[in-house]
Amino acid sequence: MISGYTANGDRLQQLKAFDESKSGVKGIVDKGITKIPPIFVRPPEFSGGDKPSSGHRTRTQFSVPVVDLADTVGRRADVVAGVRRAAETVGFFQVVNHGIPKRVLDEMLAAARGFHELQREVKSEYYSRELLRKVKFGSNFDLYQSRFANWRDSLFCVMGPEPLDPQELPLICRDITMEYSENVHKMGVTLFELLSEALGFKPDRLIGLDCAKGHLIISHYYPPCPEPELTMGTSKHSDPDFLTILLQDQIGGLQVLYENQWIDVPPVPGALVVNIGDLLQASPLIPPTIIFKSVEHQVLANHAGPRVSIACFFTLHLHPSTRLYGPIKELLSEDCPPVYKETSLKDFIAYYDEKGLDGNSALTHFKCQR
Repeated sequence: MISGYTANGDRLQQLKAFDESKSGVKGIVDKGITKIPPIFVRPPEFSGGDKPSSGHRTRTQFSVPVVDLADTVGRRADVVAGVRRAAETVGFFQVVNHGIPKRVLDEMLAAARGFHELQREVKSEYYSRELLRKVKFGSNFDLYQSRFANWRDSLFCVMGPEPLDPQELPLICRDITMEYSENVHKMGVTLFELLSEALGFKPDRLIGLDCAKGHLIISHYYPPCPEPELTMGTSKHSDPDFLTILLQDQIGGLQVLYENQWIDVPPVPGALVVNIGDLLQASPLIPPTIIFKSVEHQVLANHAGPRVSIACFFTLHLHPSTRLYGPIKELLSEDCPPVYKETSLKDFIAYYDEKGLDGNSALTHFKCQR
């Protein structure tokens, strides 16, 4: 029974009880709790000290850049310059006039919420921690590794490179997930072309590295939290992919770390949020004069809600691949030695999953020793 948590109870037993309930955080909220269970409480070292405050809204005047994709042909140079500035300075930007119809965005958010609000008996059929399962529902992929659990449930869907059989998707979100996937993949290809040009290469260079070959869609559900100051919706992390495109509803709570300050990324109607992933920061293509930033970000827990967001990760994930990602030899010199070691996606993802959302960048593990 989840309600049997006590402040001094055995943590592993509490984690197993939560996991085996197969009902996620929403299942706890549905019981009418007024206090969050101990497994969700942030330890003191994760909140305070000399670190940037990570449990509050920000009041800074800085805003995340907005890139208008309305005319990527006639305004090509301006759009490329805008993408480059955003990728270098913040690593996050919002895109407007991206070509995905508002109907598709609205229906995707509604369907994701609909899935998470299904009866437990229906959702539990999809509950799994099986590594290679393509469609699965769960809460906290790093539940048994993390110091505290996040206030979030997720529906994980691997959409490519091998086409997903639509019948594997829950009926309530099946058709719109397939439609949204097709649209967001096209948008990702456009962004990789712009990013390639921002690096001084031909538009197809990043695509040639399989950056757009695979993608997965994760629908996150953040239930209202009775004590949001004690936990997090999503802990501080950077993304283990090449690029992430995020659709968020109007609740808010997403923050990005910029110049040691947490900056709110407020919802903009019709806009999508784009951020550089770890694998693109470590890309073999990045010249020494250009640094694309895979920045840390987080999501606050909130009294309001539920908050729903849809993240599209461009990565081959665990798809078999022999490609190694590391520095291209012709870009190296005595003045520009390699920053990161070569690694496979499989090894990178394995390390990321093993360490979980511990507040530290996975890239540090792959840096070359000086």
